[in-house]
Amino acid sequence: MVKTVGIVGLGLIGGSLARLLAGRDVEVVAWNRHEKPYAAARRDGITCVASLEGLAAEKPEVLFLCNPLKAMPEMLRRLAPVLDRETTTLSDVGSVKAMVRSQVAQAGLADCYVGAHPMAGTEFSGFAASDPAIYDHALWSVTVDETTDYERFLKVATLITGAIGNRVIVLDDQTHDRAAAMISHAPHVVSTALINGLASSPDRNIAAALAAGSWRDMTRVALTDPDRTRAMVEEDADNVEALLRDLADRLTSFADDLHDRDDAALTKFFAAGQPFRDYKSRERESGENGALGADGHIERIVIDIPNSGWQRTFLDSARRGEHVVRFLQPWRAEVETRSKI
Repeated sequence: MVKTVGIVGLGLIGGSLARLLAGRDVEVVAWNRHEKPYAAARRDGITCVASLEGLAAEKPEVLFLCNPLKAMPEMLRRLAPVLDRETTTLSDVGSVKAMVRSQVAQAGLADCYVGAHPMAGTEFSGFAASDPAIYDHALWSVTVDETTDYERFLKVATLITGAIGNRVIVLDDQTHDRAAAMISHAPHVVSTALINGLASSPDRNIAAALAAGSWRDMTRVALTDPDRTRAMVEEDADNVEALLRDLADRLTSFADDLHDRDDAALTKFFAAGQPFRDYKSRERESGENGALGADGHIERIVIDIPNSGWQRTFLDSARRGEHVVRFLQPWRAEVETRSKI
């Protein structure tokens, strides 16, 4: 059990995580670039320190970097000479993993690093917007490579499945970044393109008056701080570019079929995503954030983790739609089939 956690950055994600852990009897020590959130954080049981170096000196068992990705090189540079690598496992919550791992390696901290990315958040920012409830039923990606120390991985993974109470999938950085581009980064661009189109339309006031649920759902993420969105997209630029070009081709092809009144092509377009609709239907029927198995329940099984090739075992599990819900022993994990399409 991890007893002490360090948090760098008390924004929406870091602040919510700090508040959640402090409320579950984990000692949380935090540093924020500006001291504005400290008074409120201390009322929530979070110990706040004056410097990043002071946070490292507290020797937390796990230290999460929750700072903006653009600040990552500076944070790593300052931590490198002061972090107790025997005691502290370094992690982060960034939405792009390959870039962060490269920066960690450049700082000489690769031996104590385990990547992480919680699928949680809102369009708001700052400690004032933080809320432990954003982690309710959340899934985390934990990212590893062939050099990742299993004991350090286990420390981060059991913290997430234990004190935080969330589920985990274990991926390599490239797989994570491709998937994140598909379900987060590219949709932010598409959502922004939609509001850009409305804002430039001479009928924008009429359109805004008519906007209802579908517009709200399609454009919610476009309300995010645009500078934050731009940074996120640029940090995963190659994957986002490829997806947007593919989407543009699909939309152009659909527009051509619509122009030609090609009934067969239009039918094929709307039918192609039916497996995902079926998956979401099963998820709604389950009454929670997970799709039902064939027997009408979320399937739960135990998998054995080999000493050699454990990274691949977890990746194969994730590709089967399995999420780790707890570790029964260091080399045995209980998983649920939740995202099988």
